[in-house]
Amino acid sequence: MTHAEARLVLTEKLQERYGLGEAKSIVKIVFEDAFDNGRAFEEAQFEAISKRLVAGEPLQYVLGFADFFGLKFKVNPAVLIPRQETEELVDWVIQYLKSAHFSQAPNLLDIGLGSGCIGISILKKFPGLQLYGIEKSEAALAVAKENADLILKTTRQLATFWAGDILDASQWAAFPSFEVIVSNPPYIPYRESHLVPEHVQAYEPGLALFVEDADPLVFYRAIADFSLERLSEGGCLFFECNEFNAPEVASLLSQKGFSPVELRKDLMGAERMVLAHRP
Repeated sequence: MTHAEARLVLTEKLQERYGLGEAKSIVKIVFEDAFDNGRAFEEAQFEAISKRLVAGEPLQYVLGFADFFGLKFKVNPAVLIPRQETEELVDWVIQYLKSAHFSQAPNLLDIGLGSGCIGISILKKFPGLQLYGIEKSEAALAVAKENADLILKTTRQLATFWAGDILDASQWAAFPSFEVIVSNPPYIPYRESHLVPEHVQAYEPGLALFVEDADPLVFYRAIADFSLERLSEGGCLFFECNEFNAPEVASLLSQKGFSPVELRKDLMGAERMVLAHRP
């Protein structure tokens, strides 16, 4: 099979699931990243990749990495695939860090590391900080540490990652204080699972996606309380939110005394990010 024939075959196989436009985009990435534009094409590898893609497995898991904020992060089914809207959250945090005036290197905590894409991207673009991260899943924590080693390299010593559950308040006393806390916690109630694409439900970790219907703000509430204890005076808390409850998150933070609290829309016009200042 020639390179051109292989591209056509894979596009036809993926078109039914994704539509022609997205199928072409997936095939383009496959041949750019897996086969170096055809110069290293191997038919056996092509068949293995095709089988996984046709079954609905996300491209990033098949290739083993995802592009995020100009960096390549290793990913597997233990971690969520980084999203474009999360890049907007990272950019907002970096804008804040560059505009703030710190008397010493600020401490930043990434709660719910996953692949580490948020904290690692921030440290890569703003090396004058000390990065900390907490992750409940041991498998996800291993991915985050690997990405830190691969991406941070000479600044790896500025990143400290822990295994832990932010919902367990008994662990909070062990943390240092932070100037910035950022989190993209689980925020999709199970009742809204029908809105989640089939391939996301089938392959991405539910632990990082879903929360119980009875208390969809459980992580936001816990992280807000944690921040009242561990966020320095005047420090900032950044959240990514479910577009359907972002105003509720902002209201929760205001009720707990954070001020000012700012909601921000993503590029699609959905309210997806919150910034709250600790008084």
